[in-house]
Amino acid sequence: MKLVYLTAFLVLLIFISNVKSQNPEWINYTNVYFVRTILENGNFMWVGTSGGLMKIDKEKGNSTLYNRANSGLPDNSVSSIASDESGNIWIGTYRGGLAKFDEMKWIIYDITNSGLPENSVMKIAIDGSGNKWIGTHSGLTKFDGTNWTTYNKLNSGLPVNLVMSIAIDGSGNKWIGMLNGGLAKFDDTNWIFYNTLNSGLPDIYVQSLAIDDSNNIWIGTGSGLTKFDGMNWITYNKTNSGLPDNDINAIAIDENDNKWIGTDWGLAKFDSTNWITYQTTNSGLPGNNIWSIAIDDNGNKWIGTYSDGSLAKFNGVYWSNYNTKNSGLSDNHIFSITIDRKSIKWIGALDSGLIKFEGKNWRTYNKNNSGLPPYSSIISLLVDGADNIWIGTSISGLVKFDRTNWITYNETNSSLPNDQINAIAIDENDNMWIGTGNGLTKFDGSNWTTFESSNSGLPSNYIESIAVDGYGNKWIGSDSGLTKFDGMNWITYNTSNSGLPSNLVLSTAIDGANNIWIGTFREGITKFDGTNWNTYNSSNSKLPDNYVQSIAIDDNDNKWIGTEEGGLAKFDGTNWKIYNTTNSGLPDNNVKSITIDSSNNKWIGTVDDGLAVFREGGVILDVESEQEPVAKGLTFSKNFPNPFQYMTNIEYSLPKTGKVTIKIYDMQGQLLRELYSGIIDSGKHTATWDGRTDAGNEAPNGVYFCRISSDGFVEIKKMIINK
Repeated sequence: MKLVYLTAFLVLLIFISNVKSQNPEWINYTNVYFVRTILENGNFMWVGTSGGLMKIDKEKGNSTLYNRANSGLPDNSVSSIASDESGNIWIGTYRGGLAKFDEMKWIIYDITNSGLPENSVMKIAIDGSGNKWIGTHSGLTKFDGTNWTTYNKLNSGLPVNLVMSIAIDGSGNKWIGMLNGGLAKFDDTNWIFYNTLNSGLPDIYVQSLAIDDSNNIWIGTGSGLTKFDGMNWITYNKTNSGLPDNDINAIAIDENDNKWIGTDWGLAKFDSTNWITYQTTNSGLPGNNIWSIAIDDNGNKWIGTYSDGSLAKFNGVYWSNYNTKNSGLSDNHIFSITIDRKSIKWIGALDSGLIKFEGKNWRTYNKNNSGLPPYSSIISLLVDGADNIWIGTSISGLVKFDRTNWITYNETNSSLPNDQINAIAIDENDNMWIGTGNGLTKFDGSNWTTFESSNSGLPSNYIESIAVDGYGNKWIGSDSGLTKFDGMNWITYNTSNSGLPSNLVLSTAIDGANNIWIGTFREGITKFDGTNWNTYNSSNSKLPDNYVQSIAIDDNDNKWIGTEEGGLAKFDGTNWKIYNTTNSGLPDNNVKSITIDSSNNKWIGTVDDGLAVFREGGVILDVESEQEPVAKGLTFSKNFPNPFQYMTNIEYSLPKTGKVTIKIYDMQGQLLRELYSGIIDSGKHTATWDGRTDAGNEAPNGVYFCRISSDGFVEIKKMIINK
């Protein structure tokens, strides 16, 4: 019966896994900080944001978001949108090239499969013959559906290659605005260039263009708005007009020939005589930094902003705001992630502070609404045995958050040797080990002990990473190699005395067999079993990039490796599988942090494109409905050491006196040992397993599960025997 009982439990988990396999394998969470482009196409508005492409039903208001995780969109940062006469949507992205979408299938054009000169597409315009004119960082490209022709400063006389804007007039002339290159006119044969020296153009930074019914060219520059009728130039700026700002990001012209102008400090309407300015203080405009404007068939103005990623609709009287975000993520620069006992994700962001994600709700803690210190770029995180959050900042020290109170430790108020906290680890005795820009510190909650190159065996004071193995050894990565500290002795491994391929160790992790995995700067990832060194790099393996900045190991002992430019790699010890922005839902190839939750979801922090979640077979987020209930107060803190050879201590606590059962199972679900069954008082307790079965036999090396139950609540943790 004992075997049948746990087998049924495992079958239930397998059934749940199969049901959930219908879920998407990838989810992207992004902070939408800009709406760069807006297009009307039939009954829908298409909105290009920093978090993907959004389709909004104009009548119903409901929306669909396309991003790297759920569609063929090649990049989440959308810079331009155009539609052809067949209703196809053409999408320019900042890093993924050009996409064509007919609402059924996606076709991607990039530098690998087309004549596109580069993957950064800034603008798209379509002429009367259906040719696509594409502005990139490497010139202007024409695509007729078959052939690609690129015009750049080497073959056309374009003064610069960075094309910011394109407009096509009634005669089919192409007008091209360039970054620091002025304005160009191209009639398919001849080029005419306008700059501050040969025309009335006030600035060679041309970022927006529009053409009115009289074929006048309206030019948005960094020094105001300019009208050019083919002969005369008139410039409007803050000094001589009602413009609220001279940076002109967007221009749209309505059916009454009113010009709607988006600036860095509000929206302006100009009827050729009078100016009206709309800002957050006098209208329903959600933000003053206007990056995009479109006018639909009903005359509604759709306005996209920068910095807060808002979208507004203005019908001339009333304002309506639309949500462009798929999450409450407040920053796309994710440098650290940790998960607490309640499966709450804590996310360290470079710019916005500490982000808490509870599955549905998001909350950001920063210097304005919490005890976080100023300039809190968070680069390391850890949850301790009491579920406190420890926060390492780049220049403001170490912060402890117990969900109510904030305590900051820095060079001024503690013995912390440096305020740059690169790494945090915790040992079996709940000591904190803190890697700083000037030494390694141990903190037991009261006392600080600092190890530096001058008073210890540390080879360098700049600590990049820390890991604690099953025997309590600390493995410390620095810019001078890998150091092992057993509490008494120091051993440093470097390129001179070991198989370590680089002295700059960026990341460390320890697998179930107590092997050390070491991520290095530009030399790949190395496995060290205590005797042998094996290095995997892009030359001798399928590792996509040798700059390894994060490593996580799942319950099946797969290594998940985050690289700077090659994306995410999975390595099972034999086979490699690579996930990048081309073949998966990964939004950015620069993977800074990886954490794995209890459902085997990989939480992936990227440097520029937010947070991704990945699970083979489908992401599971509603874990509460899939697991046995977790006791309120019943806490299985840890077992230590883990891995162990002959004995491990199982630490747990009870909220009240009650019956407790502790059982040990193997990987097949067979009960090996009923360690305890009886009444236990409330409080903290420790049980000991000697690695033997109920029959007194030694259990072999492998993975085992300890199951503690009390009052109908259950907690399970993995244990590893490695003799």
